[in-house]
Amino acid sequence: MSHELTIEPLGETITVEDGQTVLDACLRAGVWLPHACGHGLCGTCKVDVVDGEVDHGSASPFALMDFERDEGKVLACTCTLTSDVTIEAEIDEDPDARVIPVRDFAVTVSRLVDLTHDVKGVFLTIEGDGIDFQAGQFINLHLPGVEGTRAFSLANPPSRGTGIELHVRLVPGGAGTTYIHQTLKEGDRLTVSGPYGRFFVRKSATEPMIFLAGGTGLSSPKSMILDLLEDGRTEPMTLIHGVRTQADLYDRALFEDLAARHENFRYVPALSSEPEDSGWTGERGFVHDVMNRLFDGFLGGHKAYLCGPPPMIEACIRTLMQGRLFEKHIFTEKFITAKDASEAPRSPVFKRI
Repeated sequence: MSHELTIEPLGETITVEDGQTVLDACLRAGVWLPHACGHGLCGTCKVDVVDGEVDHGSASPFALMDFERDEGKVLACTCTLTSDVTIEAEIDEDPDARVIPVRDFAVTVSRLVDLTHDVKGVFLTIEGDGIDFQAGQFINLHLPGVEGTRAFSLANPPSRGTGIELHVRLVPGGAGTTYIHQTLKEGDRLTVSGPYGRFFVRKSATEPMIFLAGGTGLSSPKSMILDLLEDGRTEPMTLIHGVRTQADLYDRALFEDLAARHENFRYVPALSSEPEDSGWTGERGFVHDVMNRLFDGFLGGHKAYLCGPPPMIEACIRTLMQGRLFEKHIFTEKFITAKDASEAPRSPVFKRI
């Protein structure tokens, strides 16, 4: 049974199907709501229920605390409707954002590449029209026999919309990444949905850009940088890619070639656990420390784009702000695994009257 959802202050009303989350219904209808992890863990998609009844679903008690539930707040990415509902959301206008309705796409696995010992490059070909997206956004991948979907950032630029590139690290105990690494094969047909997220380059800005990536967090910055260079942008760009050792680096040759051909682009791999006697002459240390050294502690006057695990993101934000770069110039995408989401307890039905 479907229900009606009214979104204030937009005043728009849409239909939400039985079992469909508020976030999914809104994005497919072309109504943008703030969101990030999609698993009920980060709290970015928090909205107020003004009227009606919802099921909280798998909202984490840390992302949505008890007192917030009592106040009528829900997470749009996990809650479903059990009646007609009115919500109120804080929707900030962003002149660079495009509202692209989420769609489903049939894809075929065209190529699988071992990028490192635990990272696989997954290349998908879309059947029919390509996916329209802003560089930095992500898709949800549906895998046979795996409950739920898995979110992966798009590593290809939008100009290659019929060919999707994903970087997938094997997560110990992760059902989705284990399937991709051990079972998925070329020729398999899958379904993806997207695009999602508001992690993208603000192209109206003219400041120099810093891209900070941890591990497979390289995917979004790769898409962004390729897109910017294809557009002929001349602003200075620095990419710092942090991994543990040389064995964990990938796409190094690509970025070194880009740096050789574009004088405004600088590529800096940073190794945090490389053996001292390895002969490595590049940067050592964590991403935020390397950045601090490269810019002599002053980061003002930049736009910064951060993508990777939460500890890396948080350390980089602190360093950027200490270096006089204000929060409004910092954009982030935290990688949270579905395994984390599966361990969150389920929450009860909530009724707002």
